[in-house]
Order: sequence, then structure tokens, then C-alpha cells
Amino acid sequence: MQLHDLTKELGTQGDFASQALFKLAQTQTLIQLQFSDVTSAQTAVLERRLRQFDASVTHKGTTVTTLLTYEATKQLSDNWLTWFPGEQEADKQLTNVLASYELGWQANDFQFELREKPMIYAIMNITPDSFYDGGRYTTEEAVSAHIAEMVEAGADLIEVNGQTTRPGYTEVTPEVEIERTIPYIKQIKQLYPDMAVGIDTYKLPVMKAAIDAGVDVINDVNSFTDDPEKLPYLAQQRVGLLTMLNGRGNDFTNLSEEMHTFFEDNIKAITDAGVAFDRIALDQGIGYSKLPDSKQDFVMMRNVDQFNDLNRPMMVAVSRKGFYKQLLGLEKDDRLPMTLITETEMMLKGGRIIRVHDVEETRQMITFLNEIEKGYWLA
Repeated sequence: MQLHDLTKELGTQGDFASQALFKLAQTQTLIQLQFSDVTSAQTAVLERRLRQFDASVTHKGTTVTTLLTYEATKQLSDNWLTWFPGEQEADKQLTNVLASYELGWQANDFQFELREKPMIYAIMNITPDSFYDGGRYTTEEAVSAHIAEMVEAGADLIEVNGQTTRPGYTEVTPEVEIERTIPYIKQIKQLYPDMAVGIDTYKLPVMKAAIDAGVDVINDVNSFTDDPEKLPYLAQQRVGLLTMLNGRGNDFTNLSEEMHTFFEDNIKAITDAGVAFDRIALDQGIGYSKLPDSKQDFVMMRNVDQFNDLNRPMMVAVSRKGFYKQLLGLEKDDRLPMTLITETEMMLKGGRIIRVHDVEETRQMITFLNEIEKGYWLA
């Protein structure tokens, strides 16, 4: 038996049905597989198994064609040699297909594989004016206790923030930001050497100090292109880059299309500077709209899947934000349920980096949602 991934070939065909199916495959990470040289006995087993995955299946002669989710394809691979003993070549081909859909994010020595499971990106604000928890963690004891709590709850990364970029924020000097953040980056690295650490900053001096302190991810609301010295310097490092579309200066007409073009251009600028493609992750910039009514934010929550074709992890950054107050009248401490609902919606559309204040509850949500997504009955 031979196996071929036909998904990309759909994009080369000019008819509407192929183009529509290719678009659907991109947004939902669907995989069109064709099995050839299939015997009659194998066809019966293969069709039955594919239908257990709720897949579309066609059979013509010795060829079987199907459309599967990524998770279904993975489970098919996991069970292949049990169902089809002796078909080692097809097993290798199926393994190679899955490898081509991996979604890795490299950050120093950390390799996050995010296709199968999102990561929890925990927020540690050491600021007096952050929109949710500003001023809450102002002593070394309070910060240390909160870090320990997030580690215990299952954070994959802890991001230290020394200056808020909320609407109307007050800029602080690089020296103040360094003073606020670097001691805690060092502390986390010393106490929890297996924990990835990020920093939210758009200032090059702060980036350099953080990298010297051992930080693994740089989160830049200005997408690394506002200072010509940033990318040449970062190209010589190994940290992961989280690049954000800052919409506060943009008047969008076709939002999804213009955002897609921005990310295409931004990824090209970053990689042209010498940064490896798999070091890049994306952030739509929810909460950074030029408009004050959050309407643009709601579009961004809906259109996450329009960027899955870029094959870069997308951040989900909606934790306890102000639009829950604007739309539903919820105060800061009452926004967790709606935060989890919004994160779930965006995860189902392809969001893979969940930036949160509430680690334990988010871990529960991801665990439960992943279990549902794996829910194929293969008895």
C-alpha cells in the first residue's frame, strides 16, 4: 500500500470546489490522504476505520481517498501497524505526513510542539499600573509566592513585565524596566531551571539585559521592526520571538487580509535578518485597536484561523481584558469564566499560546478540551 498527502495539490487546482476545500483544510488543519494499491480486504478495513474518525471517504478501484483532522491522522498513525500488519512503508509515509504538519516554537533550549497541545504562557506583572493586577505584586515575597503558584499550577512559561502597554500607558526608562524585571528573571532561572521565561518589552537595552539574564522569549508589541538594531542583534541569539501587530496606528479596511499581509511581511523581515523561522510566534494584538469600542477585537477573536496557513503559533491574549466590562459589565475579578470561554473559541480556531493570569483554571480547560478533541471511538 502507498500513501500520499494531496492537501497542497488542492491549492494548485483552479476549480471552485478544490479552492474551497483547500481553504477549509488550511483553516481547520485538515489533511487529504490518498491510499493506493489497496487490496479488497485492506479496503474494507481502511474504510471502516476512516469512518470511525468521522471522515469523508471515497473508494475507486484500488484507491481510497479521505479527509481527516490532524488528531485523527495522528491516531491513524498510532494504530496503523495494528490494523495493517506488514505495511511498514505506508507507516513511514504516514509518519512523514504528520511531521510535515508539526508546529514547533524554538526558544533557546526549549522546543515547544504546539500542534497537539497549546502552551500556557503565564503573566507576571511587576508594574504599578497594569490593567488587571497592577500593584498587586510589589514585594519580593509577593512576587516569589506568585511565581511558585504559577509553576505549581502548570505554567509552561512565565513572562515578566516591567512596563504596561495598556491604552494610555506611561512609558518608563529602560533603566527602570531593567530594575523591575532582571532580578526576577534571574530568580526564576535559579529556582526553576526547567521553566521557560519571557519578557514583554519593546526596548532594545531591556532585551539585551534580559538575554544576558537568561530569558528565553522576547515579546515585542512593536513587532521588532521599530529599531533597525533589533533584528541584527536578535539574529545572533537563540531566544524565541513573539511578534505583535500593533494596530493603534492603523486604519484597516479589510482586516483579515491586511493582518495576513502584515504578518507575511513581518515574518519575511525577521527571517531575512537571519532569525530562524521556527523561532517566531505571532500575536494579533487584541486590545491594541485604534478604535475604542472593541469591535475590532471581536473580529480578531473570530479570525484566528485565517492565519493558520502561515504555520506559526498564534497567541491568544484575552485574559480578563476590558471588553468584558464594555460588553457585559463584568468587573476585573468576575471575568475568568468569560476569559475561559473566549480562549476556548480561539483555541478551537488554532490559537496555541494561551497568555493568562489564571494558570490552574486554564490548565484544566486545555486538558479537558484536548480530551474532547481526541474523542474518536475506535473499538
